[in-house]
Amino acid sequence: MRALVTGGAGFIGSTLVDALIARGDEVTVVDDLSTGREANLENALRNGADLQRADIRDAAHLAEIVTQAGPDAIFHLAAQIDVRKSVTDPAADARINVEGTVNVLEAARQANVKRLVNTSTGGAIYGDVDTIPSPESTPPAPMAGYGTSKFCAEQYCNLYARLHGLSTVTLRYGNVYGPRQDPLGEAGVIAIFCGKLMDGGRPRIYGDGRQTRDYVFVGDVVAANLAAAEATTRGAVNIGTGEETSVLDLVNILREHGGRPDFEPEFAEARLGEIERSCLDVTRAREELDWQARTSLSDGMRATLDAARAELAG
Repeated sequence: MRALVTGGAGFIGSTLVDALIARGDEVTVVDDLSTGREANLENALRNGADLQRADIRDAAHLAEIVTQAGPDAIFHLAAQIDVRKSVTDPAADARINVEGTVNVLEAARQANVKRLVNTSTGGAIYGDVDTIPSPESTPPAPMAGYGTSKFCAEQYCNLYARLHGLSTVTLRYGNVYGPRQDPLGEAGVIAIFCGKLMDGGRPRIYGDGRQTRDYVFVGDVVAANLAAAEATTRGAVNIGTGEETSVLDLVNILREHGGRPDFEPEFAEARLGEIERSCLDVTRAREELDWQARTSLSDGMRATLDAARAELAG
């Protein structure tokens, strides 16, 4: 398969690129390297991946790249993911997450791409809800520009499916974590805490630490993308574990893995727009994509911590 990955130098994107290369696919990466790192692609580039430095807001440049690459599938991961930035500058968030997605869709339409797998968010779209775990039918009630822009981007994917017959599917991730994770975004708390653990610091918790999220390991998210590219499922599909984990739980797991009995949190005021509980109902992913998360939180956090230590040492 010929694949194109937007945001392919980022944390999730580069892990997906590695998986595509490992199975023998031809891969083109589109990334402006504003947050992604070329170092994440070192192995992929050595094994034939092509990196095109481009901003998805540049429609003409993007269309040219997609046409030349001629992919069978596009995995769209390029995004503005900082929830706090989306609150302070929602227009900039929308230009990347909404306008950028429209540009990707239009480029895919012009190049007759067979399948587009869009990346979205579960918790940030659903907001504070009564039904936990939350199914895809949950009415959207985002608490930040990020969730709002991602939901709007989903609607453009649905529009291109109706209007142009473009085969699109949206994966609504839980809080993805793992090696190469950037501290940006809510799931970045694990990367931040790993750093504190290694440098002898203390983790800072905003609020009381009882707020929950659905933390899903990056390797499982990559498997979901590969499954979605091969399926015919359309619309939104939750990708998570179906299990709630509190911030205090994260601290306890890292304290155990890191051998730091003094790894105790310091507390700060809760941040504007932060939801209290988030967990995804993953029934549709299991039934229609034949996918489920297989990495336990303990094993995934151990792998994340080991990778962070190796990077620090190397």
